[in-house]
Amino acid sequence: MDTQALYALRDVAGVPSHPVIFMILHVLTFALHIAAVHVALGASALTIWGALSKDKYRRRLAQSMLPVSKFMISFAVFLGVAPLLFVQVTYDPFWYTSNVLSAWWVIGFIGILTVAALLNMFFVVKNHHMATQKTVCPGAMILSTVLLLVVGFIMHTLTNQMLSPEKWMEWYVPNGVVDTSGRTLHDFNLPRYLFHISLSVPVTGALLVGYSRYLQPRLGDEKHNISPEFLIWVGALGHRLILVGGVVAVVLGAWWMNALPEKVAEFATSIWPALSLVWLLLFLAFAQWVKAGRMDSSWAYGVLGFGAVALIVMAISREMLRWHILEGVHGYNPLDYAINMDWYSTITFFVTFLFIGGTVMVYIASVAWNAGQSQGVYTPGPVIDRIGTAAIWLSILWVVHFFVVGFYVWMR
Repeated sequence: MDTQALYALRDVAGVPSHPVIFMILHVLTFALHIAAVHVALGASALTIWGALSKDKYRRRLAQSMLPVSKFMISFAVFLGVAPLLFVQVTYDPFWYTSNVLSAWWVIGFIGILTVAALLNMFFVVKNHHMATQKTVCPGAMILSTVLLLVVGFIMHTLTNQMLSPEKWMEWYVPNGVVDTSGRTLHDFNLPRYLFHISLSVPVTGALLVGYSRYLQPRLGDEKHNISPEFLIWVGALGHRLILVGGVVAVVLGAWWMNALPEKVAEFATSIWPALSLVWLLLFLAFAQWVKAGRMDSSWAYGVLGFGAVALIVMAISREMLRWHILEGVHGYNPLDYAINMDWYSTITFFVTFLFIGGTVMVYIASVAWNAGQSQGVYTPGPVIDRIGTAAIWLSILWVVHFFVVGFYVWMR
């Protein structure tokens, strides 16, 4: 498609801050979102694995993964809003066109995701005591996980379609007949999709390594059946997942780079895939180093840290591939978007993200950490209790502020 036509599709209102800010925030929030997706898929898979087994360790682990899968699905949805908004701001001609071409699937995405979440919650409610009781309706969790993969495939296809503006007319007017149904998913890249899904294996492995260290202070807790043997088994399973999943991800990543369209084939030999590979290999090496006698130390948590950095590097590489295609091939430069600076919305975003969101997350993380380090029932101390109270009041103030501003604008 002609470059000027792409520029003509831009929002005439411009953007409320510099595009670089939105691009950086998109990379960071996408990394958080995809990490939550990986953990949700991994926890769901481990739950299914344990639910269909009679092995006591597998069933004990499945019971632990039940709340993780439920929480991470919600967290992935919550965090998925931000990168979606940021990509709409900087790449709106591409993203909206892709959505219109497959509108039926864009709308269906919400329904499929809702059903997946409800099936997950149904399974969680029916299987509170999986470690000691028979599994109820494992098909609900299986179908939920399959639907999550379908949702991921829809989003993958929409993202892939936005990178091929030269095919839009072919998809919109196939064989000279206008198709406004929006029922077709036109383009996908199987190795790219499988690569991103495969990362859930080493990410889940890193989670298990951290989990085995996290529960060590609760050894001997008979109520929750936490034994040294169980934690050793969990840690060993985590390392196997990291190694096997990491190798599979490297192979699929190489397949993806080899399958890039000819117009961007040179990207495969650029610094960005190499940087992603280096960090993935460092992640694998660090995990093996921790395995060699350091599982009882705080170094075990470092595996999660290395994995987080690896995901951020891969998110950067993903963004650079998008830039390479849209700017390098089609001449679209998001950095020259017209800027109509809106200090109010910019400040509101960062205050919301850093102070309100930060306070809420500090409270949740503090409670979760201390609960795992305490025998019996954990009761938050006065400091954490005050943080929780502040989080509630800040959230209430934000809601009040939202309606006050809305009524002010409406009344003007």
